[in-house]
Amino acid sequence: MPTDKPPPPAQPPARPARDDGQGAVVAERQAAKTEPPRMYQVVLLNDDYTPMEFVVMVLQEYFGRDLETATQIMLKIHHDGRGVCGVYSKDIAATKVELVLTAARRGGHPLQCIMESA
Repeated sequence: MPTDKPPPPAQPPARPARDDGQGAVVAERQAAKTEPPRMYQVVLLNDDYTPMEFVVMVLQEYFGRDLETATQIMLKIHHDGRGVCGVYSKDIAATKVELVLTAARRGGHPLQCIMESA
C-alpha cells in the first residue's frame, strides 16, 4: 500500500506584486505597522473659589478615583496650582474636559480643566 502524503496547503503570497520577467506576478506581504495613539493628560487648575469638596467629587465622578486618591490629587492641585487627573487618548481627554467644565459651570464654580500632550 503506497503512502501518498497530500501536498501541503498553498501559502498565501507574502510580498507586494513584482514581475519576475516570466509573465508571472509574485506578491510580497508587508507587516502593517500602526503606532499607538498620542496620549493627553487632563489637568485641573487651582482657583481660590472652587470648594475642595467639589474638586474631590469631580475626581471621583468623572475620573473614577476613590476618596483617598481624589483627596490627594485635590491637595496637589491646591498646593502646586495644578494636578493631573488622568491620561487618555485625545477624544476621551477632550470629553472629560468638557464634562468637568460643564459640571463646574452648572455648580457655579470657576474651576478650569485643560488637556495637554503627555
